[in-house]
Amino acid sequence: MKQLLSLLTIAGLALVACGRDDESSSTASSPSTGESTAATDPAAADSFPVTIEHKYGETTVPEEPTRVVSIGFSDQDLLLALGVTPIAIRDWYGDQPYATWPWAQDELGDAEPEVLSSTELNFEQIAALDPDLIVGVSSGMTDADYATLSQIAPTLAQSGDYIDYGMPWDAATEMIGAATGTSVEAAEVIERVEGMFAAVRDEHPEFTGATAGVTFLFEGDPGGYASQDSRARLLGELGFVTPPEFDELSGDAFFFTVSSEDISVLDTDVIVWIVGSDDIIAELAELPTRQGLTAFAEGREVVTDALVSGAFSFGSPLSIEYLLENLVPELALAVDGDPATAVPSAEAIGGGAAGPASETGDEADEQAAIDTFTTVFDSAVPFADKADLLENGAALQAAAEAYTAAGETMGGITLAPTGAVIDGDTATITYDVLFGGTAAYEALTKTITRVDGAWIVSQAAFCEFLSSARVVCP
Repeated sequence: MKQLLSLLTIAGLALVACGRDDESSSTASSPSTGESTAATDPAAADSFPVTIEHKYGETTVPEEPTRVVSIGFSDQDLLLALGVTPIAIRDWYGDQPYATWPWAQDELGDAEPEVLSSTELNFEQIAALDPDLIVGVSSGMTDADYATLSQIAPTLAQSGDYIDYGMPWDAATEMIGAATGTSVEAAEVIERVEGMFAAVRDEHPEFTGATAGVTFLFEGDPGGYASQDSRARLLGELGFVTPPEFDELSGDAFFFTVSSEDISVLDTDVIVWIVGSDDIIAELAELPTRQGLTAFAEGREVVTDALVSGAFSFGSPLSIEYLLENLVPELALAVDGDPATAVPSAEAIGGGAAGPASETGDEADEQAAIDTFTTVFDSAVPFADKADLLENGAALQAAAEAYTAAGETMGGITLAPTGAVIDGDTATITYDVLFGGTAAYEALTKTITRVDGAWIVSQAAFCEFLSSARVVCP
């Protein structure tokens, strides 16, 4: 279990829990919203004693705490944002000084909190710190953990309204603010960060309604995060929408994985790859089924490096500012509607926007030809998306649908271009044939033509390939 936690965090999966343990018995009264029972006015709420409701019942903090221990994986950020310096911080990953990432170092200042292990909680160590408040909103603590911790000091767990590790940053900030007597500061922090999101939405209306998949590659298995995951929530704050399929596949967890042979569910308006190491970048670059995605062909992938991934995963008021500064420009390039626009971060994994190896200077023209070729010969692409790219398309509908059915039996058929040469109104495409994501034939060539300014696959070229796949074509 300890090794799994470490591996999952490095891979960008964030936390080891896959969802809440609904069969756990509470050691206190029934779960509730996580709101303070004090007055709703922030200034009035900063009086003690204060009672906070959470998934394991309620916790009363008798007086303003001065010795706060942070056992959540990202709670230190929220405490520091509120001006509360914890005496101990639970490590997560990244080997950061005092388990505090760069965006929070200024708030930590000269403090030297004790660092707690990222694995199992050491109750004896925590007790020896003599805390007067234990904050574990992002800890994933069990009811048994809570029972033990609450014997040491008043303990704050997450709200029961969300999946484990799924409490939104603003709700968590408000809860921690109430428990530490910093409700006024919490309201100010929330207002400031919400203003950042609003400014991005105003500047980029194209984000609103576009689908976005926050994705990863872990031990060879691609996957994505559900809408209740903190990273997906952050993109939602920018206007993006997590596809319903992500939630269906995740179930009660905050993420899901799929076979590397069929990653079509990840094909959203923009794919944001969470990357924690150079090894993962290399694996993504070599994942053959990526080249069958429309997002790849149209250059709509974004890659977050280790630091940006960390800011994304923390999703705290302190990390969000850093995240937006580095992520928003990439998102804007990815969804600008121009496949020829390169997304710089995606170049590390061979992003499709810049196109495959080129032998002419007109990269935009070559990319347009490649996009047509890829769309027409991808068995998973619906006929409606191919019809206008095919000569005599209406007559080829039955054949195209039969090709789709044949592809399903093989895990998908894709023709992955590796180069394009334009000669007037003729484009010669060099490509590999992939069955189920695995290259079966390499370095083949086929030509397509430009008709009235648009690249078109001729009926003869289309039917020639379908016949090799044993699909009858008129």
